[in-house]
Amino acid sequence: MSMASRVPLLLSLLLLVSSTVESKLTLDYYKKTCPQFADIIQQVVADKQLAIPTTAAGTLRLFFHDCIVGGCDASLLVSSNAFNKAERDNHLNMALPGDAFDVITRAKTRLELSCPGIVSCADILAEATRDLVSMVGGPFYPVRLGRKDSFESKAGDVEGHIALPNMTMTHIIETFAAKGFTVQEMVALTGAHTIGFSHCSEFADRIFNYSPTSDHDPSMNPDYAQGLKKLCQNYKKDPTIAAFNDPMSPGRFDNTYFVNLQRGIGLLTSDQAMAVDPRTKGFVDLYAANESAFYEAFAHAMEKVSVHNVKTGRQGEVRRRCDAPNSMKTN
Repeated sequence: MSMASRVPLLLSLLLLVSSTVESKLTLDYYKKTCPQFADIIQQVVADKQLAIPTTAAGTLRLFFHDCIVGGCDASLLVSSNAFNKAERDNHLNMALPGDAFDVITRAKTRLELSCPGIVSCADILAEATRDLVSMVGGPFYPVRLGRKDSFESKAGDVEGHIALPNMTMTHIIETFAAKGFTVQEMVALTGAHTIGFSHCSEFADRIFNYSPTSDHDPSMNPDYAQGLKKLCQNYKKDPTIAAFNDPMSPGRFDNTYFVNLQRGIGLLTSDQAMAVDPRTKGFVDLYAANESAFYEAFAHAMEKVSVHNVKTGRQGEVRRRCDAPNSMKTN
């Protein structure tokens, strides 16, 4: 067989493998084995969100950081031990909130009592994220189930997969493209910043001693910059000080984040850059003007993220505890 004839065959085989993996995920995966799955998740996340209103934002961030590194396999939920430094202890994940980890642990505990050994932590994280996004006003989208949990988690695997606020727009677009996401999907997913917060250290270079001619980033609304300077004046002594990503409606999932960008009220460098870069500006303007368009695009992109490099069958396992693979040494 010639090389020319082999190429179409190889592509067909790759597409077949990809579609086979995704076809193992179904909306009713737990219909017979754990019929209370959806109800238990909804109750746990509702209780947690009502008690701690930042849970939705934290869990959404946790979900994305898990999926974008090695796929949606709950590897980020694993704790480090004496033998291994896990993903969650990489410096890029250190700021992930404990409430996000806690809500998944609570759901897993409830599910283990109801249907032991059946539901993966990866499925819990995917379902809980969707429910929490919907709870705070965001779109409801279908979550296909049947993921397996990873066998391992290594801190060294995180580098290079997560877009950072100080990256150029080109670098960020390339980081998303490497995962198979378009520019439009990247902008829509970044709209997750409509909820949640960022620590002052992540944007301090925009508001303190920005340049010899300007104390703050001139692309930033000056009143907004002054307010942030007051908030963050002691951030070096107290690194926990943070600001809402969307100061106008921080607890509601809406399109105000994009409206803010048009007004120079973007918190992170990468946020504000999207409002002026010709590759992204059109999508920012679209979502600022049309919340329904944002919701539709976000839902589509989240469905795509949720099946990114999922593990099925013998590629993974159903962990007894979300913080440790079943075979991991713990002593």
